[in-house]
Amino acid sequence: MTGSVTATARAAAETSVLTRKPRQLLLAFFGEYVCDRYFEPLRTSVLLTVLEGAGVAAPAVRTNLDRMVASGLLERHRLGREIGFELTPHGNEVLREASGRVNGPAPFEPLGEGWTLVTFTIPENLRDLRHRLRAALTWSGFGAVRDGLWIAPGRVDLAAALGALIPDLPPASVIAFSATELDGFPMADAVRMAWDVERIREAHHEFIAHWEREDAAADLAPVTARTLLVADWLALLRADPRLPRQYMGDDWPADRSFELFTRRHREFAFPAVRDFAALIG
Repeated sequence: MTGSVTATARAAAETSVLTRKPRQLLLAFFGEYVCDRYFEPLRTSVLLTVLEGAGVAAPAVRTNLDRMVASGLLERHRLGREIGFELTPHGNEVLREASGRVNGPAPFEPLGEGWTLVTFTIPENLRDLRHRLRAALTWSGFGAVRDGLWIAPGRVDLAAALGALIPDLPPASVIAFSATELDGFPMADAVRMAWDVERIREAHHEFIAHWEREDAAADLAPVTARTLLVADWLALLRADPRLPRQYMGDDWPADRSFELFTRRHREFAFPAVRDFAALIG
């Protein structure tokens, strides 16, 4: 019976739109409690306590902390007998950029009219850079409409979106321009090619179904509950590229998601900050 339940849970996790990966939880935690708020290295034991409360085993936490150090997001410090972690300037920059949308007043509305198009060519020997570029474009709302051609709604500030990557990009490897829809060539088909709209709808419904439950944060420390909420919100923001509402249908659930996140985030705020203060104290 136990094996069957475990297999079912694993299958559900694999098909879930809002997956809770250790790195995502760590980014949510550092974004909520550390970036521009706490300026000392955090003891590993604090991070283990928060993420173990979210069901992440200690080895997975340590592995992801090491990876975040290797990627330049965190610095490692010796704190007596323990190791501490502190955001790097790059890590702070990344989290500030994410915070603008996490706490923004209209996170699912396009930024301006028209569309932003990007085409790029990255050599095979720079595969990691290509992966980072695709990840940055996805976070900024881009979808691939053709091989090597990406499109996003509105006027994306590409210099800000790719800021940390620009010094590493080969000359002329990225070309970007803005565009408007032409009469006789409606964008609806292109939207459906570049994005799985029903999958985005599913992500909203999954977020709403979980966080509308009164027991969504039952048995969780407030600091962990708010970390989980923000991690799920980050996953939803990554899934939803801010497509214009005329392509999404009258029953689009984005407004319900936004109201629910705002309410729950406010509800957890004071207990979570008090909990964090106790942990670091």
